[in-house]
Amino acid sequence: MPASFTSHIEHLPSTVPFVGPETAERNRGAPFLARIGANESVFGPSPKAVRAMQAAAADAWKYGDPENHELRNALAGRLGVRSENIMVGEGIDGLLGVAVRLYVEPGVKVVTSEGAYPTFNFHVAGFGGELVKVPFREDREDAMGLVSAAREQGAKIVYLSNPDNPMGTWWEGAQIEAMIAAMPKDATLFLDEAYMEFAPEGTAPPCDVSNPGVIRFRTFSKAHGMAGARIGYAIGEEATIAAFNKVRNHFGVSRIAQAGALAAIDDTEWLASVQGRVAEGRERIYQIARQNGLAAISSATNFVAVDCGRDAAFAKAVLDGLVARGIFVRMPFAAPGNRCIRVGVGLPQDLDVFAEILPQVLEDVQAASQA
Repeated sequence: MPASFTSHIEHLPSTVPFVGPETAERNRGAPFLARIGANESVFGPSPKAVRAMQAAAADAWKYGDPENHELRNALAGRLGVRSENIMVGEGIDGLLGVAVRLYVEPGVKVVTSEGAYPTFNFHVAGFGGELVKVPFREDREDAMGLVSAAREQGAKIVYLSNPDNPMGTWWEGAQIEAMIAAMPKDATLFLDEAYMEFAPEGTAPPCDVSNPGVIRFRTFSKAHGMAGARIGYAIGEEATIAAFNKVRNHFGVSRIAQAGALAAIDDTEWLASVQGRVAEGRERIYQIARQNGLAAISSATNFVAVDCGRDAAFAKAVLDGLVARGIFVRMPFAAPGNRCIRVGVGLPQDLDVFAEILPQVLEDVQAASQA
């Protein structure tokens, strides 16, 4: 007989936090006309990053540098910190898993927002943590509400994304600084900044790496267009970052991903062009929403939450109708955000297809709801 799983693992569901577009394509038996639901950058990586990854592919027989030395030093130079304040890992998802493992054991309380990024919850559950969820307030994560819950519950971790996923909303840097100042001394803030490159100036607070109670997470998946390469980084106080070495996968980031990331951070012109196209795409989604009598929520990310104006069942019917007609989108998981669908910035032709099909879907769903 094989060895049994731990009692904790035995009671966990076997699940994937997201339904991927590939799964949805297999289920519908056809490819999507527009893949604008996974928060990817359809504009792709910098051409310089692509060339660097192509060149590195010939050396794929070698393990990647387990210390990510060159990339950590390059990031440190950009951020004005020391390389000891940087940890590179397999995207924010991988880094969150390592960071949660450092703090969470069965019974430890962790505060997050109801409907916030589910992969974080997945890691907390995997290590036996107890999630305490705070509702969104006015379509934003309730920053000070999270702090209050941490204080009341004696939580060890508070998770906040800024800008937020799934609503695309954001807090200004000064408000995040106030949140940090109010945090309980024995709790650590996990500040997920995956979409920071798309946000207005002043959204990011200054990079203070003297505070061991804050770990910031950033990624090459979004603005740098390297979601499939799985590479991101954490920023924090030196001893906190050093603790990642106790439990991380030291060969988790490939040579190819490291080479691409190094080239990507140097190509500031490409990043600026992507930021400009994302801003234009958001405006186009706002316009499409208005043309269909819907309200779009202002976004600081590469996606827009579109308020369908009714309840979650209506929004789900709209989502299902779009998917059935070849438009891959998603929707927030919890109220009140689940009155919305979440539409990613696509290529102009992607948004043309969305603009054509959305009114057809809305007409069908409204007719069905009145039948």
